[in-house]
Amino acid sequence: MTFFAEGLNEAVRLLVTMDQEVMDVVLLTFKVAGISTILAAILGLPAGFLLATKKFRGQQFLVSILNTLLSLPTVVVGLVVYGLISRRGVLGALGLLFTWKAIVIGQFVVVLPLITALVLNDIREVEGAYRETALSLGASGWQAAILVLWEARYAIGGAIIVGFGRVLGEVGISMMLGGNIAGSTRTITTAIALETNKGQFGFALALGLVLLFISFFINAVMNYARER
Repeated sequence: MTFFAEGLNEAVRLLVTMDQEVMDVVLLTFKVAGISTILAAILGLPAGFLLATKKFRGQQFLVSILNTLLSLPTVVVGLVVYGLISRRGVLGALGLLFTWKAIVIGQFVVVLPLITALVLNDIREVEGAYRETALSLGASGWQAAILVLWEARYAIGGAIIVGFGRVLGEVGISMMLGGNIAGSTRTITTAIALETNKGQFGFALALGLVLLFISFFINAVMNYARER
């Protein structure tokens, strides 16, 4: 109990004083998670909308692939991306391996199917109630689409928040593609794993508290979105 109390006391001290090393890790984590989530949302939102509203050959096959990708282990994604961007890989000349950009690529691959699938389900729930009614009242296809997106705005926002939370707590890709380099590619999760093994329990606990607070905030936003 004394060990944990001492660690908690050190964690609070680091957070209150805004320790530079802690802040660097937190800011980098937000940076890579934010960029990967934004990129995934840019592609996932229209992809999910099209899959929900358009009928075309091979649609169910694409949806099946999408659902399969949801359960794909992050270490597998990390392995594939590693093979592509390593020195002997197809994209090896770009020098992306062990940089924060490599983490963004890996996290993007993980979060894209998640956001797409959530948007797909959200649009399907709203479409039946609003799109057909709007079209029957003389709305154009674009007007009906905008109406559906507007009615699903809170659910879509929630889907993006869920995607952000998904990559925020990811560790396998960050470790494999980033290399856990201090001041360069060290994220909250990889830093927690490293510092705990080094015996720096207070430092790891400080980062854990940050991650816990973010998770609480994400869940609060999600509950708000569901109520709306």
